[in-house]
Amino acid sequence: MLRKSACWFVLALALTASAGLRSESVEFEIFGWVEWVKLLDGELRLKAKLDTGAANSSLDATDIVRFRRDGARWVRFTVSDPESDQQIKLEKPLVRNVRIIRHDGNHQRRPVIKMPICIGNRKQEVEVNLIDRSNFIYPMLLGRSALEGFALIDSGQTFQHPPACEFD
Repeated sequence: MLRKSACWFVLALALTASAGLRSESVEFEIFGWVEWVKLLDGELRLKAKLDTGAANSSLDATDIVRFRRDGARWVRFTVSDPESDQQIKLEKPLVRNVRIIRHDGNHQRRPVIKMPICIGNRKQEVEVNLIDRSNFIYPMLLGRSALEGFALIDSGQTFQHPPACEFD
């Protein structure tokens, strides 16, 4: 019987072949449906829901204000550190606005920023839309675009890879 990690490697190779890609080795890591992530150069640790049903990623933010700085579009917002209850005020360039269709059929216009995140040993810049997620259990949602190419999600597991990235 193959070990679990070997099974996933074989599956990754099969997926690569079936997608018509080159036969290069593609390595995927298995993550749980909830993982710890680090943001803000490792200063902020949050629980994130890994959701393959969502295309985009979202971050819990309040006091969201769009503004202009030297002619460029920016956004100012506040995130909460759930471990210390500290309120962290941030300003980031606005990448774009996204229109989200909610379950009730209404639309929301959300600002999108780029933010470096650490999940497992992987550090990458991810586009996240900002929205008040205080009614949700998890302050961050990572969608397919953030997980594409490296993550397989085991829906029966949580917290498989603690964030272990080096921040500059």
